[in-house]
Amino acid sequence: MKINFVILIISMTMLCSKVVGQHKGNLITGKVSFVTSNNVYVKFESTKEINIGDTLRFLNQKKPCLLVQNKSSKSIVCISLFDCKVKKGDDVYFNSVIKDDNFKKAPAMADKPLVKKVKKKVIYSENIERIRGKLSAASYSTFSNSTTDKHKMMYRFSMNASHINNSKLSFESYLNYRQYIQSKETTSIQKENIFNVYNFALKYDVDSTLSFTVGRKINNKTSSLGAIDGLQAEKFLGKNYVGVIAGFRPDINDYGFNSNLFEYGGYIGRTSNNSNFYSQTTLGVLQQTNNGQIDRKYAYFQHSSTLLKNLNLFSSLEFDLYNKVDSIAKNDISLTNLYVSAKYKFSRKFDLMLSYDSRKRIVYYETFQTEIERLLDDNEARQGLRMRMNIKPTKFLFTGFSYSKRFQSSTQNKSDNINGYLTLSKIPRIGGRLSLNFNKNTSNYLESTVISLRHSRDLIRNKLSADFYFRMVDYNYFSNNTTSKQNYYGTNLSLRISKTLRLNVFGELSTSGGQNDNYRINTAIVKRFNNKRKK
Repeated sequence: MKINFVILIISMTMLCSKVVGQHKGNLITGKVSFVTSNNVYVKFESTKEINIGDTLRFLNQKKPCLLVQNKSSKSIVCISLFDCKVKKGDDVYFNSVIKDDNFKKAPAMADKPLVKKVKKKVIYSENIERIRGKLSAASYSTFSNSTTDKHKMMYRFSMNASHINNSKLSFESYLNYRQYIQSKETTSIQKENIFNVYNFALKYDVDSTLSFTVGRKINNKTSSLGAIDGLQAEKFLGKNYVGVIAGFRPDINDYGFNSNLFEYGGYIGRTSNNSNFYSQTTLGVLQQTNNGQIDRKYAYFQHSSTLLKNLNLFSSLEFDLYNKVDSIAKNDISLTNLYVSAKYKFSRKFDLMLSYDSRKRIVYYETFQTEIERLLDDNEARQGLRMRMNIKPTKFLFTGFSYSKRFQSSTQNKSDNINGYLTLSKIPRIGGRLSLNFNKNTSNYLESTVISLRHSRDLIRNKLSADFYFRMVDYNYFSNNTTSKQNYYGTNLSLRISKTLRLNVFGELSTSGGQNDNYRINTAIVKRFNNKRKK
């Protein structure tokens, strides 16, 4: 027994010596805390000696298993190497090299070409081509026994092509073309053809931290700015980022390109992302001009975060920094827009959302020169509160309630809105889905009550589906003490021609005491495409 015990001690000593002799360093042990499809999160007591680009290993494996991509003081974000299988709770280690006279550099040097090779592989895998898009054509027709019939055609095209041909170049677009078909008897001065470009931009990723975008694009980090026609550049510095904007804002009347409306500015921000917390915060300044003169100058702030996957926060603020009245320009600070919201998921069966907004009319001092005085006199903040809750008492039953209130100090534009719904996602024996909705809105001049019932089901499994609904609407006008009632009966059929092609046909009858019956018929054909190039 003593001999066996001595042999065991010697064997363990030799094994430990072999491990230490290979790495000549201290083993820093960590534990896998979270695993996603793209990243592996590892917790350490301290990450002071670990750098981005280092590798982590399992004790029983010779090859490194994880490559460090980002880190905080106690947490590390990694990607998996060599199809290494990693799961939550696994122990991994990092070898902190100690400089001594007997240290051999060969093992450490061996990891360097590996890291370079892996980095090249990561960059290549990020640049995989992915093309998604949708093309649709739709017709909208209204037939009435009391007014002129109306007809409209709508064509939409949207596409998001990421890393075209596995390159650093990406393209996205959203185009809309409307065609109004008017009868010869109509006296309408509305345009018959309207073409709008909502998004049309080309993006070039210099590397994983630097990108340039040219064209019309809404920047998600500064969504309150709206679309920008021009150049946008963004650079990441670890978790921090900085961006610049130079271009033109769309024409205020037809959303077309207007070279007189030049704008420029920049923003800074910070993003954090780990297993329990995600946040993105942006602060920027933008100056907008009209024919070379300052039209508006303002600062904006945007924040979104998710804590423990249960609490979602969002806020957006705008501060105007400039005004000009009677040719006198001032650099004053005033809060123009404020929006904050919070959503908390108490459980899988219950969540609650609260929001508050305060918005003033945006004043462009050069664009609205002749109306400045009137706009400033009537520029009270329009405020709003909203509360919404969703409850799932049973597996197939969903219900919810929301209340919103709009108000301002002059008591104008006030409204109270109450909405509730009840949905049975699987009707016993009959099948399909049944929804009941109630809405009541009260404003300064009108009270409306809407009750609707909808049944949705498959007529042919995975091929043909249908919606059938009834909606009852009551209007009560306070100004002249009159009431109006309307009933709507409608159905929508959706035919799945193939995985990417679908045809929709919608029909509705609205009645109002036999005096004003309207018939609506809409059709739409939608083609989707989704292509991902292999490595």
